[in-house]
Amino acid sequence: MTDPATGPAAAPGAGPGAGPAAGPVADDRQWRWLLRTERTAYAVRLEPGGRWAELDAWGPHGTETGPSVLGHSRRTHFITPADAAPAEYIPTGQRPFTGADLTVRRPGGERGTWWTFTGAVHDPDTSLRLEFTDEVTGLRTALAYRVVPGTDVLLRWTELTNGGGETLHLEDLDSAAVNVPVTDGARLTCLSGQWAQEFRLTPLDLTRGRFSIGSTQGVPGHAYAPWLAVQDTADADRPDAPTYGIALEWPGNWHITADAEPGGTVRVRAGRVPHEGAVALRPGQTLTTPRLACAFSAEGLDGLSRVWHRYERHLAGDRLHRTRKVLYNSWEATGFDVQAGAQLELARIAADLGAELFVVDDGWFTGRHDEKGGLGDWDPDPAAFPGGFDAFVAQVRGLGLDFGLWVEPEAVSPASRLYAEHPDWVYRIDGRPATPVRDQLLLDLGRTDVQDFVIATLDRLLDGHAIDYLKWDMNRPPTPRGRPGAGPAGELDLDAEHAAGYLRVLDHLRARHPHVTVEGCAGGGARIEHATLARTDVVWPSDNTAPLDRLAVQHGYLHAHAPHTMSSWVTDAPGVFDPRPRSLAFRFVLACAGVLGIGADLRAWTGEQRAEAAHWIACYKQVRDVIHHGEARLLGSPGGPSCGVQYDEAGGPRTVVAAWSTGPLDGAPLVPGRPARLRLRGLDPAAGYQDTATGTEYRGAHLMHAGLPLAWTARHDAELVVLARQ
Repeated sequence: MTDPATGPAAAPGAGPGAGPAAGPVADDRQWRWLLRTERTAYAVRLEPGGRWAELDAWGPHGTETGPSVLGHSRRTHFITPADAAPAEYIPTGQRPFTGADLTVRRPGGERGTWWTFTGAVHDPDTSLRLEFTDEVTGLRTALAYRVVPGTDVLLRWTELTNGGGETLHLEDLDSAAVNVPVTDGARLTCLSGQWAQEFRLTPLDLTRGRFSIGSTQGVPGHAYAPWLAVQDTADADRPDAPTYGIALEWPGNWHITADAEPGGTVRVRAGRVPHEGAVALRPGQTLTTPRLACAFSAEGLDGLSRVWHRYERHLAGDRLHRTRKVLYNSWEATGFDVQAGAQLELARIAADLGAELFVVDDGWFTGRHDEKGGLGDWDPDPAAFPGGFDAFVAQVRGLGLDFGLWVEPEAVSPASRLYAEHPDWVYRIDGRPATPVRDQLLLDLGRTDVQDFVIATLDRLLDGHAIDYLKWDMNRPPTPRGRPGAGPAGELDLDAEHAAGYLRVLDHLRARHPHVTVEGCAGGGARIEHATLARTDVVWPSDNTAPLDRLAVQHGYLHAHAPHTMSSWVTDAPGVFDPRPRSLAFRFVLACAGVLGIGADLRAWTGEQRAEAAHWIACYKQVRDVIHHGEARLLGSPGGPSCGVQYDEAGGPRTVVAAWSTGPLDGAPLVPGRPARLRLRGLDPAAGYQDTATGTEYRGAHLMHAGLPLAWTARHDAELVVLARQ
């Protein structure tokens, strides 16, 4: 298995910067390799005995000069030198106490690997490859690094090749380890939550011990995102604190573990978690771990968010410049009761408001009258479309709207025709009852025949009908997970196979149907990570669209992910966790902060509400290019009296500010008549900035020091401000 992004591996010891074939190295600075991103440097050195690689420096350009902040004498008490080293990646045999990245079990049950350095291939502008070999097992390990052009992201992964004669079982197989020097512990920030409350920005301090997050649900899950930020607690309260970040590119089981290490470092390990507890690596096989994206910013958490945004714009490639159209989705209005007449009524209203895309959600296919049936039988229900499905689609498109459908291709209903024909296609444990979740089972997408069925089904829909948009949903985790008759469970790797099948289908959609926009969803935000974001156009961060609840979700989401990926709807949903009411304007400005959609029952809206909606949609269309492609800065937080996002046009004069009142219900300021203010950042202090709606002029210094004034009232609790630099 090779990583398609890296191509074939270079030969050990070849190329510039190649190391010795084996044996100790006299000078630990002699074998040192440097990689440079746009603004950062990452230096790796070899341990003097050639037994492992260590981090030498990571930070702004220039950090790599002078003595390493991670330097040490390699003398330790009651632990091994490897246990105290800032090792880049190391096996259990060499690091037995403080946390290793690789655990290999031999057929006799022995767990332990000892390797030595055998070669390096280094291009300081693009990549590094360090190779180690265990002579006893024949295991060859390559630590791979790649700079992402135009960003401050370094990708890391590991390639494990069994060059011996016996099958090895990999019980731990992390992608990489990241070392961060700290003075007295680390401020860790993760994104935590639950269904309908995803992406909550959650800080905690780790001075001693271990912190771990992850998922064994077959997807990243609602509880945690595979993302972590690390700061020194001594600096963490500063807005410009140096900040390190990692994000794992993997749509299956995963973990991130941070250890407060001896000697003043925090070491973070990340990787996938095998469902079976271990992965069998047979003689001659190579396993490539998921990529770990590593990032640094000297501008705090907010600066780190912009690093991730630039990286995700890189992942989008040419599709970044595809206009993300204003969407209307009919689920909130009709649920499972999909009837052509009602759908067309909604489509006409949506088109009048300025929507550009109409999506029919769950309930459009045969047997789907509720949650109990239909999944797997992906044919339009003739009862729902008595005039024919294609005629219905033509009528929607005749309104000037693109057309989209909701699908859940990994799921199957027990009452479906598909399940009756292929009961062996679902995950199950032989001789044990199935465990339905949401009255459905999960297809074993690791099977090639199941992948082929899903691909053929989607091809049939997209080739046979004028469909421009596909919303891919997944509403249940894979439990239980088994494949009867496929061999011993210890020889399977079901989680990785499902992930590979999922990505194969998405890759097929990209190649075969490049015009189709793909939205990723898993009960909301349960499967959002870089592998999915590289293959979809937008994702759905949460099923919760209530205004203040959604604001907290989006605030956390934008710390890790770019605005052009964030689908957000205007609905009439009441608050779940924060029930305070907010205006229609608040809901629209909130949805405008990413990719605008509408999900309310438009038939129930008054003429005044529809006119206001048309106004906000028109405003959004004028600035969505800035929102999707500009530099975003997060202003305040949902817990403060005001919160906002600032978007600066790349190479252009416009700054767009989406702002919300999050304070008292009556909107009253502490001092009557005094407006609330949001301090902007990153402007030219001497330049003039004009509010294009009111004509008010400001200096950049005023907007950054005093702030943008916002006169909140009970009826005016949100604003979309456009400032033009003069």
